[in-house]
Amino acid sequence: MQPAHDSSPDHLETARTVLEQNRDNPGALLPILHSLQNQLGFVPPVTVPLIAKALQQTVAEIKGVISFYHHFRSTPPGLNQLQICRAEACQARGSQLLEQHAKQRLGIDFHQTTSDQEFSLDPVYCLGNCACGPSVRVGDEVIGRVDPQRFDALIDQLTTHAVEVK
Repeated sequence: MQPAHDSSPDHLETARTVLEQNRDNPGALLPILHSLQNQLGFVPPVTVPLIAKALQQTVAEIKGVISFYHHFRSTPPGLNQLQICRAEACQARGSQLLEQHAKQRLGIDFHQTTSDQEFSLDPVYCLGNCACGPSVRVGDEVIGRVDPQRFDALIDQLTTHAVEVK
């Protein structure tokens, strides 16, 4: 999945396809939102009225579901999606200090993306790596025993790799 960084006609076409495939299924809203998120990297606000109309719901109802679940994004994610575990085991091992450091280092809060679209920062509530906390997930990779110094090294590595790829 490539992050989509603009609102484009492709978003509406993708939404129409997803709606056609799912709208008649019972409980269709969550599968529709998951499909959009998986395909586009986020649920573009421009698709919300289309979803509401197809499911005979209000725009407010659809927005309410999107904002309720931490998994769904309404803005494009950064190239590197960072998730910091906030579950009890990771908190006991220092994740709150790591959270503060990450926010300061990146200059963003949870559910935000850096202005250069390089990093998104999100909380997650258990990565299944409790014995090795605090844990961070970058994309599909879970990294354990992350302290502020290791976080900085990770950010430097990801930034360096992005520069090499471009």
